[in-house]
Amino acid sequence: MQHILVLGGGAAGLAAALAAAQTAKGSARITVLDRNAKVGKKLLATGNGRCNLDNRDISPERYFTSSPKALRRLLDAVNEAAPLAWFEGLGLYPRTDEAGRVYPYSNQAADVLALLEHHLAALGVELRTGCTVRSLSQSRGCYDLQFETEAGRESLRADAVICAMGGEAGPQFGTDGFGTRFAAQCGPLYPCLTALQCARPRKSLAGIRAKGCASLLDGTDGRVLAREMGEVQFTDYGLSGICIMQLSGLLAPGRGPKQPVIALDLFPALSEAELSALFARRAGLLGGAAEFWLGLLPAKLGRALWADAGLPEDARALPASAWPKLAAAAKCWRFEGLTPCGWKQAQTTGGGLLLDEVEDDFQFKGCPGLYFVGETLDCAGSCGGYNLHWAFGSGILAGR
Repeated sequence: MQHILVLGGGAAGLAAALAAAQTAKGSARITVLDRNAKVGKKLLATGNGRCNLDNRDISPERYFTSSPKALRRLLDAVNEAAPLAWFEGLGLYPRTDEAGRVYPYSNQAADVLALLEHHLAALGVELRTGCTVRSLSQSRGCYDLQFETEAGRESLRADAVICAMGGEAGPQFGTDGFGTRFAAQCGPLYPCLTALQCARPRKSLAGIRAKGCASLLDGTDGRVLAREMGEVQFTDYGLSGICIMQLSGLLAPGRGPKQPVIALDLFPALSEAELSALFARRAGLLGGAAEFWLGLLPAKLGRALWADAGLPEDARALPASAWPKLAAAAKCWRFEGLTPCGWKQAQTTGGGLLLDEVEDDFQFKGCPGLYFVGETLDCAGSCGGYNLHWAFGSGILAGR
């Protein structure tokens, strides 16, 4: 009987194991090895515990990779595998929010994991936990795996291996980067979908949130590389929030700008001239810098903008030329010296095995029976279900 090994019990690994079992229909032995005490640890944390498992608007533009052409080919294959329809076939009933994010109707990530575990058990898939992979080698058309458990070192031989051990993001969930380090011709890894540290953080604003538009600029020439709308969170080290995390995916080593700058537009619905006129009208109604911002921005945030524009406290004594200056600051508030935060804060891993190195079914070229899926590959999705769409879809294809 053919033996299939799945390395990693996360989203991609569990989908791969179940898809393989569904396809084999009892003609293959399937074993999943995971280093955690229980499978699906990171899956339980996705979507703040609600499991944002897909998105209705999947497109290549929502992913970060060094191989955009190969991404289109593989994403077409993943879309054809229809991960959401596959889940519905298992009994999942989904709900979609106004932003296109798909969740289980119960809003419980634990239910998604339980559903997978139910079907895996029904099809006889063996789940082994507490297993740390040490090496994998090929010999005589098969694969020899060395791994460690509490009882000591063990080995297994398999006809096919699916590598789904994830990347380095989220070490608190048991990921250690072995999957991406093991992947042949692996590109440089970097924390993706993470907050940004700034050279001069606004520590006094820590904890304040404000909606607006965040733009990533190339500080060498001022070009706008990308824009994201959403809520920005100020921290004692820099900037966070989903829109900031989305932009962090463009800071890949060797691909991102050498001098990245974030420019915040806190009033994206108004032009600079319209905002200047609004400020001028308020000046006669309200006094100092604190009162001026009532109903517009949090007082601390407004005072920081006011100071950056170089304006004195008394708004009523200001010349008309002050309001265009304040409007310019509010429409393009620059944060420089940006560095992505580390692995613990990252939602996913950027970099990995180059997409050109795998076939449409995620088999590693030149190594029959060896597959790489999910976060082991050089493909990181935006926030909003894109990463789980990729993880589940690539796992399903490899498993089949």
